[in-house]
Amino acid sequence: MDNTKRQMTKIAREVNKLAVRMMKEEGIGSGEFDLIHLVRHQPGISQRDAGQNLNMDKGAVARRAVRLEQKGYLLRKENPTDGRSRLLYATPKADSLKNSKAAVEAAFYEWLLEELTEDERSRFCETLGKLYLRSKAESRSGFPHIYERLGVLGDGDTAPAKKEGTDGGN
Repeated sequence: MDNTKRQMTKIAREVNKLAVRMMKEEGIGSGEFDLIHLVRHQPGISQRDAGQNLNMDKGAVARRAVRLEQKGYLLRKENPTDGRSRLLYATPKADSLKNSKAAVEAAFYEWLLEELTEDERSRFCETLGKLYLRSKAESRSGFPHIYERLGVLGDGDTAPAKKEGTDGGN
């Protein structure tokens, strides 16, 4: 049973709504921000690889990259090993967009926590830090514990059903 009632997800969704609203004021859509974010973390990624990462076709990535280049957020450079492809790089303007999104999120969370006492804030942040570290470790290891709980293998296949009495007493 989910005792959290998915409230962490719901809070994150609300702050994301605010961030998207603020990015729209800067002329950036959420899909464009996804490409900027990917390029910031993988400088020199090809448009083809960006498309695979974002589940977009090559043409859609190329059009989005051209728009972002025109807006000053990305640079498209010829691939020295394949003159037909382009490599993508973030500009300082893209870095400032990341900083402005982080500032919006920080302001939202600061506002949200104002209702708590200092002790409540301290305990909440300590607990949240523990949960974050656990989440990050699980992600880095490929989510094995979550796949196990869901009865799914790491490649997305469904695990064979366990026979009764073979769960090790869990």
